[in-house]
Amino acid sequence: MKILIHLGHPAHFHLYKNSLLSLRSNNEIIVAIKNKDVLEQLLVNAGIEYVNIWKKGKRNITFLNTFGQIKQEFNLLRIALKFKPDLITGSSVAATHVGKLMNLPSLYLGEDDAEVVPKASRLSLPFATIILSPVVCSKGKWEYKKIAYQSYHELAYLHPNHFQADKDIVEKYFSTKKPYVIIRFAKLNAHHDKGIQGINTEIAQKLIDILKPYADIYITSERELEPQFEQYRIKINPLDMHHVMAFAQLYIGDSQTMAAEAGVLGVPFVRFNDFVGRIGYLRELEDVYQLGYGIKTSEVDKLYKTVSDLIKMQDRAEVFAQRRQKMLSEKIDYAQFLTWFIENYPQSAQIMRENPDYQYKFK
Repeated sequence: MKILIHLGHPAHFHLYKNSLLSLRSNNEIIVAIKNKDVLEQLLVNAGIEYVNIWKKGKRNITFLNTFGQIKQEFNLLRIALKFKPDLITGSSVAATHVGKLMNLPSLYLGEDDAEVVPKASRLSLPFATIILSPVVCSKGKWEYKKIAYQSYHELAYLHPNHFQADKDIVEKYFSTKKPYVIIRFAKLNAHHDKGIQGINTEIAQKLIDILKPYADIYITSERELEPQFEQYRIKINPLDMHHVMAFAQLYIGDSQTMAAEAGVLGVPFVRFNDFVGRIGYLRELEDVYQLGYGIKTSEVDKLYKTVSDLIKMQDRAEVFAQRRQKMLSEKIDYAQFLTWFIENYPQSAQIMRENPDYQYKFK
């Protein structure tokens, strides 16, 4: 089978990595990427060959940049015309458009609710052949295209079948003898982040004051840090970040993906932004499995109390390990499922339509 995979974000690398490595032994695969943060570095470090359809030196592109989007899709189309894949897949607008233009089946992987990312949904979902999404994820009027599964994107790479945290990796950066907390500041500048607020300077300082008596503090940030926070900044190889997170006492941040990653690792997360209550898979991690806490920006006092209570919680590790185990017992290994689904398409889609419980063989 010939498969064209389009990656447009570092999160997509993690999502596809294990399936890609499994698929390439029996299939012919081309990975096409655009520049985005550390995506190229991740692929190089993992030894995965790729074609960059937006060369170095070009500014990052989004689908809101019309010229950039057209150029990206033209380059992806050119690769597809030459390669003649049997299937194209990605979490991108471009993959669905190229699939439609070439009359190819396109498999769109989406964990965000359509209502949360309306522009991306309108530009991609009408053109996708199949939408693979968690059960709790809404795809709006395109729900009829959705094949639902009991898992999360994060379990494609952080499921125990694929990831075991290594304390020696953490020791490359700092001693693990003292408890530590990870704080993450996102840029919040994506198209769907318009009007979204997160952790500001005053709140960050108050959080540090609460945490300092109990743990070391390490900040990772996509945005510029105020001078008083530079002493806490730490730069971590993207391939090592999940190991560092796995041994943290808490994760606090205003981003979505890293909160979910902490949750599936059993690390209590506190997510503080205006997306709280709007994203299905995070609501499930918070409300059903109680692996983290989503707090709106209008509830600053609640944020401080939640962080204070968590860092003082005596049996925190045991409680959250049990909650994680319950979550894992009810979810599938998404990487194994995705590998099977792609390799056996279109029969896999028919099987899942007729018997959704088939997915549980990928526990």
